[in-house]
Amino acid sequence: MSARSARDWFQFALAATLAFRVWLSFALPFTGDEAYFVLWGRRPDLGFYDHPPMIGWLLAPLVALSDADWVARLPATLAPAAVALALRAALMRWFAKDDDTANLAAAAVLLAPINLWNVIVTTDAPLLAFSTASLLVFLRAVQRGAPWLFFASGVLLGAAFLSKYFAVLLGLAYLAWAVQARRWGAAGMVITGALPAALLNLYWNLDACWCNVMFNAINRHDDAGWSPTTPLLYAGALAYLAAPLLWFLWRERTQVLAPPAASAGRALLLAWLLPLAVFALLSPVKRIGLHWLQSFIPALVITLALVAARHQLRAVVRFFAVFALVHVVLAAAVALAPLEAWKDTRLYPRLVFLLKGPAFVESLAPQLDGYALAADSYVLAALLAYHSRREVPVFGLGTSHARHDDILTDWRDYAGKDLLILRRTRPPEAQYRPYFRELDIAPVELADTAFYAVRGRGFNFEAYRAQILTEVRDRYYRIPSLLPVRRCYFFERYFPA
Repeated sequence: MSARSARDWFQFALAATLAFRVWLSFALPFTGDEAYFVLWGRRPDLGFYDHPPMIGWLLAPLVALSDADWVARLPATLAPAAVALALRAALMRWFAKDDDTANLAAAAVLLAPINLWNVIVTTDAPLLAFSTASLLVFLRAVQRGAPWLFFASGVLLGAAFLSKYFAVLLGLAYLAWAVQARRWGAAGMVITGALPAALLNLYWNLDACWCNVMFNAINRHDDAGWSPTTPLLYAGALAYLAAPLLWFLWRERTQVLAPPAASAGRALLLAWLLPLAVFALLSPVKRIGLHWLQSFIPALVITLALVAARHQLRAVVRFFAVFALVHVVLAAAVALAPLEAWKDTRLYPRLVFLLKGPAFVESLAPQLDGYALAADSYVLAALLAYHSRREVPVFGLGTSHARHDDILTDWRDYAGKDLLILRRTRPPEAQYRPYFRELDIAPVELADTAFYAVRGRGFNFEAYRAQILTEVRDRYYRIPSLLPVRRCYFFERYFPA
């Protein structure tokens, strides 16, 4: 494969993967998680319950421009291409790699499985873009020893931190490099650059029940516990995402582990080895999500590009290309299958709602005369709010995830009102009877699938507060005494004492 053909490979991979991702952004039904994030974009703020605010900030101008699903998916659709182009340019200009190597490395980034198909609106797209930009600038700063480049890397790290807290792992890798290289000034400049983002997040949490910290450090881990299978799942995730990269890195481990302490190679090694080691230590007690690993793929590719022979990079690209073709064939087969093909599976009711949500919202409209619409889960609530452009609160306990509705909804405003609560399953009447003066439950049909509408008249806020909101407080708002609280929306509304 000559330099010319390597360039052709990259250009073909760029065009083909971008076309496939654009098609997916149109073809995939919009999920509840995506609707949840779009609602953030419709009401941008300095912070949101689950994560820092970057995804809401990115979505705000897009959803103001258009309600089309593919528009909200633009950051996720374009991020891998932007990362591949930046990595290619850095290898050529900063690492003096030949065009062949740079083009093959960029093609590997584009064809890596999760970069191929992940067009879903999540916090991972801005994390991928900003963390890769921060890493590239940090490596350049190590090469040149320029304080302003370390500062710029810190600013980009701060943007990654405002995307997702996993950026902290990259920051720890920078700190580990500075400690072993004894470059304290470099660490100080990175911290200075990232500090405004950290202080902004701290400021918001002080006035918001520490909900980011409560969710990410405490509440979301209620399913954590020792498991012999989760380390195997983690190993499987790494194999799925990066098997050829890891194989050739292992074969070249002598060179991979050899860079001098103060070199860019050592910084690059720490940028992926430290986070992956942290995930490995967590894996016996916590399932490591596949998407958690996406932002570390570019660092693996750069490392291999610096130590591997060109025929090894060619092998990686060919493997990923064949694997990508398998994904394309499977995606086309699923897209061509009629909805009825899923009728005997557990997925069918969810698919029905995802594919026919707008029609369902329209059919519900006549039943909402005098009723406020609500749902029993954040997925249903987010999709209903997304399609109807109206407030749809989550009635009941919900889960530890996606509790931004706690911030948006003040249940005192619903006292005495009538509610229609949509559910996927029929609940026992006793579950809702204490909270309404009158109650009836009726099925609502959609594509041969029954959903259930709980119609409650005369909402009893005091009963709801005494039972549901008290349990929510005790379960999700047990703020440790070490965290100083200036304000907390939940306590101020429902438990001011």
